[in-house]
Amino acid sequence: MTKTLAPRDQGVPDHTTQLHPAMARNYGKWDYHERIRPGVLRYVSEGGESLYTVRAGSPRTLSPEKIETICSIADRFCDGFLRFSTRSNVEFSVDDEAKVEPLIEAIRNELGFPVGGTGPSISNIAHTQGWLHCNLPATDAAGAVKALMDDLIEEFENERLPQRVKITTSCCQINCGRHADIGIIVQHHHPPRINYDNMQICDLPKVVAICPAAAIQPAVVNGSPSVEVVPEKCMYCGACHGQCPSMEIRDADTDTLSIWVGGKGANTRSGPSLMRLAVWGLPNNPPGCPTTRPAGPRFPRPCAPSSPPIGRTPRTGSGSVSGSSGSAGTASSRRPALPSPSTTSRTVPMPCGPITDRPRFESERCGRTHREEGQAR
Repeated sequence: MTKTLAPRDQGVPDHTTQLHPAMARNYGKWDYHERIRPGVLRYVSEGGESLYTVRAGSPRTLSPEKIETICSIADRFCDGFLRFSTRSNVEFSVDDEAKVEPLIEAIRNELGFPVGGTGPSISNIAHTQGWLHCNLPATDAAGAVKALMDDLIEEFENERLPQRVKITTSCCQINCGRHADIGIIVQHHHPPRINYDNMQICDLPKVVAICPAAAIQPAVVNGSPSVEVVPEKCMYCGACHGQCPSMEIRDADTDTLSIWVGGKGANTRSGPSLMRLAVWGLPNNPPGCPTTRPAGPRFPRPCAPSSPPIGRTPRTGSGSVSGSSGSAGTASSRRPALPSPSTTSRTVPMPCGPITDRPRFESERCGRTHREEGQAR
């Protein structure tokens, strides 16, 4: 007798069953696509059939009521077909051009979501789970996203940047938010503090093995098996804290936010690349993160065509900065002063030289297209 197994629901589902009928009919037969307006794309098949997608930015963390509203709009205008992008954008698919404008009005009036994020603009900011679900957050990534998008919303709703800009935020140094053009990441500044009285809850071999810098070693403390941290090897990543809650690395007094630029996680056009430190020492004051707002928006905006060219700008003794053309000017004339870090003066090694006292920019990608960067390499 053959035993019948129940349907399996683990693994990646079959995406072909979720496609819009127009997309299923023309699968692999699309001729081109065009941007009708910010947030609206039109895909044209080889047979001339069109499919429109309307992209709206969502806050990622959605209530059941908000999801019901999204589904209600999709049922009314899109026959129930929608998808969430990897950056938490909601994309509604519709094959009737006459429904595009009413759909946009419903998105804005009923959901309160902005429409945009296509072409040379700032896409929705991808962020980690933060306080809501993560087991080792040092800040609330969603708070930094809210603070930044309050200032950058116009760049989401318009297509006026030379290139598309992707931003991520991460609530710990493990950086689940991934590399991007601009990244806001928490930084720890000391090794974990070990609670030796509670180490019995941790799987010690896994704690030792998870350290990427081999900074954790087995040890015997007060007659019980435990671990010790070699401070000279520790890079303050916090991976051990995720494995062992008794190794606390979070510190509300010393943890800070940093801004990184130039990263890439995809294999498109060129391989992935690591980000570089640009601004550091921003006070970590969630959930509103008000000190992130003065620094974050200035990264994409200098890339606008009307902005002056800027290059690497290490701080000099006279307080002046040098532009990409070699001309000098005062910091106040080029950009307003950034907030000072909450800690004392530090020196951070950078490719363009040491940066001290205050967070500064190290920007060599601004104003350059992907093609120009490829030719430079």
